[in-house]
Amino acid sequence: MRFDILTLFPAMFEGPMTESILKRAQEKGLIQVNLHNIRDHATDKHKTTDDTPYGGGGGMVMKVEPLVSAVEAVRGEDTHTPVILMTPQGRVFNQKVVQELAQYPRLILVCGRYEGFDERVRQTVATDEISVGDYVLTGGELAAMIIVDAVSRLVPGVLGAQWGADDDSHATGLLEYPHYTKPAEFRGLRVPDVLVSGHHAEVEKWRRRASLKRTWQRRPDMLLTADLTEAERWYLAELAKGND
Repeated sequence: MRFDILTLFPAMFEGPMTESILKRAQEKGLIQVNLHNIRDHATDKHKTTDDTPYGGGGGMVMKVEPLVSAVEAVRGEDTHTPVILMTPQGRVFNQKVVQELAQYPRLILVCGRYEGFDERVRQTVATDEISVGDYVLTGGELAAMIIVDAVSRLVPGVLGAQWGADDDSHATGLLEYPHYTKPAEFRGLRVPDVLVSGHHAEVEKWRRRASLKRTWQRRPDMLLTADLTEAERWYLAELAKGND
């Protein structure tokens, strides 16, 4: 999986992209992260990448020429790779979008700054726009890091366990069940007996019900679209009655 990131501040990526799982994934050749400085494509002597908006108003707008030039230079003859603008105006990033993006061999992520992009960037080179939430950041770099991290987890071999991402919160449409490790007891709090019973079928049943219960308690909206059996719907009805 290849990520090409266009940014005015490539140094921001040095920590997140060079530690832990993402570092190992790059060392193994499972993912490739290329950083491209948009300023390198500005043609004036001051390397200008922003200017005041037509019509007046506060803030600065990222100029169309260096951005389009940067995208076209990085994209080359490849017209199939998504060119994604990081912007609060984009579609909201969620696990479904992660799974969609993970199907591509390559993504081009463009990090916005200031008041955003000259509209002609959207009209000429952008194919998608993504927002990581209903809030505004100082720039698109943090959003791009989130996308690289989330998508990389679905690349085969990136996570240690073969199916490591399959049961994550949101991956199944539910929040993940509680996890425990040693010691078996801490300050009077014990690990549920079923998890140390050795009965794998009972463990799986407990985990599924715990996942349902946690989702019902914290994100009941997710249950509206979750794929549930009749028995699971009955269990949720019992939860609503306070019988668990």
